[in-house]
Amino acid sequence: MFTGLIEATGKVLAVTPTPGATRITVAAPTLAPRLNTGDSIAVSGVCLTALSITDTEFSADLAAETIARTTLSNLTPGSTVNLELPTPAGSPLGGHVVQGHVDGTATLLSLTPITPDAPTTDWRLTLQLPPQLVQYVVPQGSITVEGISLTVASIVGHEVQIAIIPHTYLATSLRTYAPGTPLNIEVDVLSKYAERARPAHYELTESYLLANGY
Repeated sequence: MFTGLIEATGKVLAVTPTPGATRITVAAPTLAPRLNTGDSIAVSGVCLTALSITDTEFSADLAAETIARTTLSNLTPGSTVNLELPTPAGSPLGGHVVQGHVDGTATLLSLTPITPDAPTTDWRLTLQLPPQLVQYVVPQGSITVEGISLTVASIVGHEVQIAIIPHTYLATSLRTYAPGTPLNIEVDVLSKYAERARPAHYELTESYLLANGY
């Protein structure tokens, strides 16, 4: 599991199609020395398996499902990616529970400074969610954007607004994206379980009422 607290950003060195998969190679000098072959690492919110590790970089294979569901197929050499290693058991959960299982992509509508003339400012991120994810997003709830644990400020229709503090803006890939860019989204897994449990609860209640003559 991850928490959505980005440990470092990396630079994509290569994107290489291979039979059955696409391999990406990422420069990550601060994290690569901590990796062993087969370890998990979140790359812009996608849980991948580290391969071909050196002191400064690692590679990972993208399955067809990963390419279809995430933004990683859009990576090119020079792209900035957010990186996080799994959280050891017993460690503080600084963000929220993040699985690295992307649910879909949202479209970046804008990222605007709240106080443009200030030397340091927070930012307002506005996204357009795909319709199938709207039901899992609530104000002040958690959402993962490109691997970053964030808090929803408001949601109106399919548009979500999120407050971005200066540290997050400077320490992640958010500042590199232009309007119209697709971004990886993972909704709070607890909301998905709650949604899955609701029909079963209603069916049980209806069955109970019918069986008891109500």
